[in-house]
Amino acid sequence: MRAFRVAYDGTGYRGYQRQPHGNTVEDTLFEALSELGVDFEDGSPVGYAAAGRTDAGVSARAQTVAFEAPEWLRPRALNGELPADVRAWADADVPASFHATHDAVERTYRYFLYAPDLDVERAAEVCTQLSGEHDFHNLTPDETGTERDLSVSVERDGSFLVVDCRAGGFARELVRRVVSLLEAVATGEREAAFLERVLSAERLSGPDGVAPAAPEPLVLLDVRYRGVEFTVDEAAAESVHEVFDRRRRERLAGARVAETLAGDRQRG
Repeated sequence: MRAFRVAYDGTGYRGYQRQPHGNTVEDTLFEALSELGVDFEDGSPVGYAAAGRTDAGVSARAQTVAFEAPEWLRPRALNGELPADVRAWADADVPASFHATHDAVERTYRYFLYAPDLDVERAAEVCTQLSGEHDFHNLTPDETGTERDLSVSVERDGSFLVVDCRAGGFARELVRRVVSLLEAVATGEREAAFLERVLSAERLSGPDGVAPAAPEPLVLLDVRYRGVEFTVDEAAAESVHEVFDRRRRERLAGARVAETLAGDRQRG
């Protein structure tokens, strides 16, 4: 059994997990593994599991997948069959009993919130209130598994607030709704007492519900396992750097074009 670290740009996918309609990261991964001759059972690689099921538009730096892999299969070989926006970059031999989902002891998500005028100290106060053991049933569409021990932190990075959420596991849309709530309370759009209502047993709906923030600024940053040491494949890691640095430059150029268009409209 071998575990792989995989980075991907999720903006062009309908999420990580396979689904009947729309291309997903898992579809892409399975197609590559099939081309490489990996053994499948009931439609998945033998022993397969993944650390997380990111939503449509969400990206990852350290998605972790594990399956029965041939000895020769390393990240650089896997990348030879993957598209540029999905890159393996590290691997580790793990016991046959290893499960990439259930054995994860901590997951970290990072959200880049564009908020040049938001007071970081006020946002940090909200993070403190959201951290700890709570029932987050008002911040997820899930009906069960809503009690989580969550750590939320924030720091200023230029025009962005970088929000990190850490927990053993996450309910659906929890991070994106946490970010929406944080922004609403920190900007004064919602009263501080609203946060207490969200964390209470009362069920909120309609105008009192908290909608998820946009998915594109969210990244699955890290997944930790006890006793698992990943080895970075230097050639594969260099490929990750080249691919995503090129995308960074393209998007910076696109942002300048949008800025120019917005400015022209303002001038009439």
